[in-house]
Amino acid sequence: MTPEELATRHPQLYHVTEPGAWKDIKQNGLLSTTRLLDLFEIDKEKRTIIETQRRSSSMVIEHSRYGRAIINDNLPLNEKSLAKCLDHGLTPADWLRILNSRVFFWASQDGLDRLLGARLNRNRVREVLVIDTLSLAKAYTDQMELCPINSGATIRKAARRGLNTFSPLGQYSFNEWSRLRGQRDHIREVTVRDAVPDIANYILDVLSVG
Repeated sequence: MTPEELATRHPQLYHVTEPGAWKDIKQNGLLSTTRLLDLFEIDKEKRTIIETQRRSSSMVIEHSRYGRAIINDNLPLNEKSLAKCLDHGLTPADWLRILNSRVFFWASQDGLDRLLGARLNRNRVREVLVIDTLSLAKAYTDQMELCPINSGATIRKAARRGLNTFSPLGQYSFNEWSRLRGQRDHIREVTVRDAVPDIANYILDVLSVG
């Protein structure tokens, strides 16, 4: 899929974060959890817990130079349910490492609204970064991936997931991707592996929601 094909279907992407986070994101970039732990020089024991275990609440990390940062919880994910829907011999810890090594964007307003309207998020103020898909996809084609499921949730009937859940942007056309998925799926998430250091270049708006 080309950046243009993705942008035609999904002209804007949405990243949800904590209130007030944009100031630091603008300065340091939009970082995966793994990259954020690198930046904040978190010790090996603590970062192993953060990267491989479900977070039942948001976590605050601190650094003498970079101040405070909040790492989001994994409330929609249940490790027992996750273990039952993993393929390719992956463990829940493996999957959490996969998630923590990526930056995530909702591919549509509908997906964003479902997240913000979920019971766990009601009455919770969030900051939403609205991203221009085309310019981001052109700049990060080699790091960008498509995902047909909510990869961080196992609520209700959990979709199966494994090493092929995230498809590199340029691997298939949309029609090929859809055919391989049985013509039943839409793009739910767009991810960028590692980080988007220059995220400010692709911002259309920053919204306070809730």
